[in-house]
Amino acid sequence: MTILLVDDDPIVCLSLKTILEADKDITVVATGTNGFEAVMLYREHHPDLLLMDIRMPDMTGLEAAEQLLSDFPDSKILFLTTFSDDEYIIKALRIGAKGYLLKQHFDRIVPSIKTVLMGQNVYGDEIMTRIPDMLVKSARSIGTQTYGLSEKELQIVVKVSEGHSNKEISETLYLSEGTVRNYISTILEKLDLRDRTQLAIFYYQNMKA
Repeated sequence: MTILLVDDDPIVCLSLKTILEADKDITVVATGTNGFEAVMLYREHHPDLLLMDIRMPDMTGLEAAEQLLSDFPDSKILFLTTFSDDEYIIKALRIGAKGYLLKQHFDRIVPSIKTVLMGQNVYGDEIMTRIPDMLVKSARSIGTQTYGLSEKELQIVVKVSEGHSNKEISETLYLSEGTVRNYISTILEKLDLRDRTQLAIFYYQNMKA
């Protein structure tokens, strides 16, 4: 299996290369120091997997991954970083990265690479436990800040997207069915949508990771 390794710290890059190539099944085809080099080297070598840091000068790993996944949707990109920021993790999920690992867990890197190349996604245990809450917070932030939805409107959008009827929503949120209908009409007007089917599609395409 061929790996492209990108990290702006040359010592970390060398250490990672040594760790990876200690496995006889792994070949590091090239190394880079920023997102621009990641894109250029990926186009040149077409590796089986890109192992990349996030915070790098000139172009971040997230920016590079977004560009590569747009051009090569089947790309397998695994982030290896010291930062476990919610914003980074959600962004990695949204753009289609295959995993997100923290650098302090060096012993997990090679097994994680092999897991990704077998078709699975990999996130460290400490990240996996946080993802559900992160997704909820992300959807709430997008709904309120980007689309001007209130907290109650956002709750109703989520319920509609899950396939609940007005009666079920009214019982869950302790509202009358008429109030739920009014809320949905207001939401559809705010988002310029025609019906609840479009609303569900809109939610999954724009607000849910």
